[in-house]
Amino acid sequence: MLKNFWYAVEFASRVGREPRRVTCLGQNFVLYRTEAGVVTCLSDLCVHRGGALSMGTVSGDVITCPYHGWQYDSGGVCVRIPANAPERTIPRKARVDAYPTVERHGMVWAFLGDLPEEQRPPIPEIPQWEDPAFKAVEYEMVVDANYERTFENVADASHTPFVHGTAFGNPDRPQIPDYEVRQTEWSAEADIQMSPPPPKGLWGLLAKRRPRAEYVTVTNGWYLPNVVKLHVRLPIGDLILYDFNIPLSQDRTLVKILGFRSFFTGAWADGNTKKRIEKILLQDRPVVESQRPELLPFDLADELHVRSDALQIAYRRRRAQLIEQGWWVGDSEVVTGDGPHRSATVIASPVRRDNPELASAWVHKARNGGTPQ
Repeated sequence: MLKNFWYAVEFASRVGREPRRVTCLGQNFVLYRTEAGVVTCLSDLCVHRGGALSMGTVSGDVITCPYHGWQYDSGGVCVRIPANAPERTIPRKARVDAYPTVERHGMVWAFLGDLPEEQRPPIPEIPQWEDPAFKAVEYEMVVDANYERTFENVADASHTPFVHGTAFGNPDRPQIPDYEVRQTEWSAEADIQMSPPPPKGLWGLLAKRRPRAEYVTVTNGWYLPNVVKLHVRLPIGDLILYDFNIPLSQDRTLVKILGFRSFFTGAWADGNTKKRIEKILLQDRPVVESQRPELLPFDLADELHVRSDALQIAYRRRRAQLIEQGWWVGDSEVVTGDGPHRSATVIASPVRRDNPELASAWVHKARNGGTPQ
């Protein structure tokens, strides 16, 4: 898992004044909106006795822990300890990690890392969100597989004729012509010629009125750390899917999808679009869940690659560079111990870098065989 990136952790439409728990990189966070409507992202762990802030309440811009009533502002600083006498000051260590957030493209993005603002990678662009020619739908599904396996699956065009058959692929024409990868520091895309069958059902009714081309240009792409794009140019218009592969843990992924279409743009067609997205995921899920090894190898030579894997190879090479830079979530971010929950991930927020004397103050570390929190 990669740190020091902006992660889309939730659909913006689902975040309001009520605290909402989300999970990413194996760590729990709480989201809520301030009175001004700005989304706050805090570690979902009261520093006092480990209560879940997501079970608490929000008043003004302050969230209250449900256990002992400790209150934290949107910067993660504890501003009230009810059990304290009025003359007692609040310890500086009484705070939780607060993560920078941005609301963009219909998603809430949290920066999970401690880099200063000027060093942070960009949030991927999703131009269709602002384009009135497109209609968007939201969909999500949990997959019991590592997020890099679900991530690479969408970038991989050659599985389509076999996993998706005649619904989306063409088993009689599985060849992938050579293609060129357009790569930047944080992304890669490729236009790939494929020969899928004509659409069926509601979409097929419109397709019958259009001339059918022998090949369709499909654009596959990835955007670090966990976003993949599939752009299919159908005879009836464009279908563009952005998949946000959110690592709940090393072996579970929450796939959130923003799906855009330039045809049948009325709300009446949203349900049909979601069913088609669901069908694709249900075909992919058992295959991805059965892949071994479960985690993507670190060494490029540990799996065999061919020319049609160029997009995945580009990702793995860039990933290796970032691991070398220390951007991999490693042992320093995982606190371990005995007990029913043996480990916990703690991603340092930018405030830890700004306050090195408090860098480890807000983590419940296991001692004498205790359980980390």
